[in-house]
Amino acid sequence: MARVKDLWWTSTTPRRKTSRHPDKGGSKTAKRWLAVWVGPDGKEASRAFVKKVDAEKHGTAMEADALRGTYIDPKTARTTVAQWCETWLKGYATRRKSTVRQARTHIARITAEFGSTPLPGVRPSQIRSWTARLHEEGLAVSYVYALHARLSQVMADAVRDGMIAQNPCSRWTSPGTGKQRAYVATTEQVWALYEAMPERYRASILLGAFVGLRIAEACGQRVDDVDFMRGIVHPRFQFPAEPLKTETSRTPVPISRMLATEYLAPHVERWPAETLLTADPDGGQLEPWRLERAFRTARGKVDGLPAGFRFQDLRHYFASLLIASGADVKVVQARVRHASAKTTLDVYGHLWPDRDESTREAVDAVLMARTEQGRNTKTAR
Repeated sequence: MARVKDLWWTSTTPRRKTSRHPDKGGSKTAKRWLAVWVGPDGKEASRAFVKKVDAEKHGTAMEADALRGTYIDPKTARTTVAQWCETWLKGYATRRKSTVRQARTHIARITAEFGSTPLPGVRPSQIRSWTARLHEEGLAVSYVYALHARLSQVMADAVRDGMIAQNPCSRWTSPGTGKQRAYVATTEQVWALYEAMPERYRASILLGAFVGLRIAEACGQRVDDVDFMRGIVHPRFQFPAEPLKTETSRTPVPISRMLATEYLAPHVERWPAETLLTADPDGGQLEPWRLERAFRTARGKVDGLPAGFRFQDLRHYFASLLIASGADVKVVQARVRHASAKTTLDVYGHLWPDRDESTREAVDAVLMARTEQGRNTKTAR
């Protein structure tokens, strides 16, 4: 049971003034009442108050939190966001290097805003204000969303560790992913990009536009993982030689046999190596940064391509090609290796042809059958 202790008087009989009493040299403004309660670990904890009623309320509240499982140790409650992020990163360091590097970049932004704030002191309203300022700074909508997701991840782990009672991040504080539609290049622009690239790097355009590989996957694609005879690409690694994270991302992609035998095979024959893409001039594995630089140069030579067009956007062309050929959402999902059909629809839903006329025709057919049936009945009479 929680109790309140008087710090100015002894609990023994007869009661005597303690050294904290103002008559004994203590301060008149000192906190007189000590709330004492037992935490979930069985140890006593305490906090002093000026008023007895406040001490009683606090002790009762702490005891109730312990019973509900939402108790936060007062010492833990003083941990700042920066201190917790440092601890969190140590536990996160077991992930692949690129993942940890991205997390550190996000954490730097988070601690710049909330670093000195105690974990329980972060409020949802502060998070909304923060994301609004990030938008005003001109950061991409997707990046602001990623920063909020990282903060939510960090706070969720703090809840699991008993550092805070609940996560201040929620759908209410989320900035949203944005609804901007990706630019889809025309077939003519894709081939113009192909021609504008250095010969040794041209196969990268094919891997992006006709296989749907991401840039790190294209740079990590091994020759042994391409079945040239059957026309199948097996994405297994990303640059430099890290296994792809998920089973979905490792889904084999069937490709055109013409692409395999008349484009990729001659490329490998001319520039033989362990990986499909090699770099000038030494023939080593092509790095994503080097490919991006060549891609930007080539992009500037193609009419109509926006300045922000990226290698990633070749995947959008690939998806649009499949959709135009009549592929349904499940087929497109499998080829672009999305984890869910929802992701495919969110990104490419607007590319599917409008079915207004076909739905009208379907309803018309039913109504027409009914009308014809009525006419035949009247004629029979």
